Amino acid sequence: MPSALLENPPVTLPQPEAEARPELETDVLVIGAGPTGLACAIEVQKAGFKTRIIDKGCLVNSIYNYPTNMVFFTTPELLEIGGIPFNSAQQKPTRQEALEYYRRVTQHYELEVRQYLQVKKVSGKNGRFTVTAEDGNGLKQIHRARKVIVATGYYDLANQLGVPGENLPKVFHYYREPFPFFDSDVVIIGGKNSAAEVALDLWRHGARVTLVHRGPQIHPNVKYWVRPDIENRIQNDEIQAHFNSHVREITEDAVILETQKGPVRLKNDFVFALVGYHPDFDFLRSLGIELSTEQYRPLCDPESLETNVPGIYVAGVIVAGSRTNEIFIENGRFHGRLIASDIEKKLGV
Repeated sequence: MPSALLENPPVTLPQPEAEARPELETDVLVIGAGPTGLACAIEVQKAGFKTRIIDKGCLVNSIYNYPTNMVFFTTPELLEIGGIPFNSAQQKPTRQEALEYYRRVTQHYELEVRQYLQVKKVSGKNGRFTVTAEDGNGLKQIHRARKVIVATGYYDLANQLGVPGENLPKVFHYYREPFPFFDSDVVIIGGKNSAAEVALDLWRHGARVTLVHRGPQIHPNVKYWVRPDIENRIQNDEIQAHFNSHVREITEDAVILETQKGPVRLKNDFVFALVGYHPDFDFLRSLGIELSTEQYRPLCDPESLETNVPGIYVAGVIVAGSRTNEIFIENGRFHGRLIASDIEKKLGV
């Protein structure tokens, strides 16, 4: 074979770009199909405007990703949206009941929800926004909207420890159920509700659990029926605990702590770093929304929740920036009324 042929690189044909689907028109586009996003869509729809919701996951994606057997801290009526009663078999509703409830509300109001669409870009201006989204196959959708509401929540982005070994496969920032961790040494990092509940669930299903928290004790705001349970387990040495301690490093078979008594090495199989979550601040900035310096709160009118970008509104927990403990479903669900009222004044019907 001639040497010239051997030197030629293999031919690679250019791959066609994913074609954008036809443009889809609506009056108001809601980004985020959580309870607050649904509540916003309901109120805007009631005001007489065509509304569409898009979400990068499924309907109420954050609730779907909660631990399988999670019980809410609040009562069912405080989770209601759209005036639809939330009936629960217990005083505190479960994750599964919430999933069923928000699905029924969506069906009742015939909300247009487009799932598994990741927003890539928002351009244009007040009255004529262009929202470019992409599905899991790389196919683009172009949405045109007069107004945009951002209700993206915060559960998708976990706070990081910033220590060596945090990216090891044995480290998790989310928890579903205990069964894969039977007869394993598990370290839970954190001292609030998630950490306490996960520690108890794992211990009750046969894991050897150690809790590590930078504070001096379990956080006082832990659910009133959970706190005495976890404190008793710690007092009885059924769950080990290191307070006033920090994780310094995570290795393949251990977790290295910095404690008041000096370094401690814990034999370890799995780690749950449950130290909170935060909104997607980069996405908000990409829309042109200004954030406060310290708490990253979006600049918005408190009466309407319209941001410094005319025509773009924020709703739900992202209104509080990094202070994610200030807004929950219970109060974020009312943001839709403020927004719908302002849109009605500015657009009319």
